[in-house]
Amino acid sequence: MSKICQISNKKANNGYSVSHSHVRTKKKQNINLQFKKIWSIKTNKWIKVRISTKMIKSVHKIKL
Repeated sequence: MSKICQISNKKANNGYSVSHSHVRTKKKQNINLQFKKIWSIKTNKWIKVRISTKMIKSVHKIKL
């Protein structure tokens, strides 16, 4: 299963780990994905989605 948010389509970010001597090695910053059941108003049932924690906060804020 890929590490992509099903609602916002967020993916991992590429970056560098920088040591004390400033040697840079590539690293991947994955997003914080959680399995969550969300109530769908359109279909009137629970939907199980893989969603980032930032989107969980946004969904509760806008009451989807």
